[in-house]
Amino acid sequence: MTQDLATRLLAGERRALARAITLVESARPDHRDQAEALLAQVGQSGRQALRIGLSGTPGVGKSTFIEAFGGLLTDQDLRVAVLAIDPSSARSGGSILGDKTRMELLSRNPNAFIRPSPSQTNLGGVARRTRDAVALCEAAGFDVVIIETVGVGQSETMVADMADLFVLLLAPAGGDELQGVKRGIMEMADLILVNKADGALKSTAIRTCADYAGALRLMRKRPNDPDGFPKALTVSAAEGDGLAEAWAEMQHLHKWRQAEGHGAARRAAQARHWFEEEVRQGLLARLQSDPDKLAAMDRMGADVAAGDLPATTAARRMLDMLGG
Repeated sequence: MTQDLATRLLAGERRALARAITLVESARPDHRDQAEALLAQVGQSGRQALRIGLSGTPGVGKSTFIEAFGGLLTDQDLRVAVLAIDPSSARSGGSILGDKTRMELLSRNPNAFIRPSPSQTNLGGVARRTRDAVALCEAAGFDVVIIETVGVGQSETMVADMADLFVLLLAPAGGDELQGVKRGIMEMADLILVNKADGALKSTAIRTCADYAGALRLMRKRPNDPDGFPKALTVSAAEGDGLAEAWAEMQHLHKWRQAEGHGAARRAAQARHWFEEEVRQGLLARLQSDPDKLAAMDRMGADVAAGDLPATTAARRMLDMLGG
């Protein structure tokens, strides 16, 4: 079954891509075996896309930006895949998955593919299998893969570990230079775009952009960046202003990194990071699937809650039990 799916996926069949992503996102043991076989088969194609991670606070206009930006790219005969991560409820575990409905024009574009996925219990703004979904989009022949994070703020740095470029979208009056120098998501961004630079907000957006540009100059220069990066620009997703300039800056930075050898090194480091993350997740999954160990963890948790056992001691005993 995976051989047929791989053949159709490599031929660029959209339905096969959607089915493949569903397969890799499944937690069923038999599906995991099939997903690993599929990824091994399509990984031999050697196809690569420009991976763009996009983050920003809720309401900043990420979906509007992606629709306008994606349209700009498809007008240049580029095939664009959008992986939109939707927050899952901490109570019910469900997700709305409404990003596709907010990109009505792009969702009908034959050169675009939009796939919303739930974040489930994952932190960091992306889902556990997002990196596998990116690899499938590359195998299907897409030129650009945009990874839209949940949109929760300073902690959304995980997408930077699976993207070639990390773009941070901000709103006008979103902060001054002191806000800009905050560590975390700000220091990971390659390009900061101040959106909604139109109408009555245009002058405010320009001032905000200047504040962030000043803040970026105060931060230590990163070794894998050319002069002038990271940088801040203004854009208007609603009117399309500044999108072409932003795309030109992304291409310039990506080409420079490729020419200097940083691109390959970055992807190698990312692969190592996700291997280690998969091991951690796998250990947790084994714990959750073992009734005896779960019962022991529940007992130790009760002892910790009662104050009879320090949390660090209980954690060490649990790890010793897993190791045994």
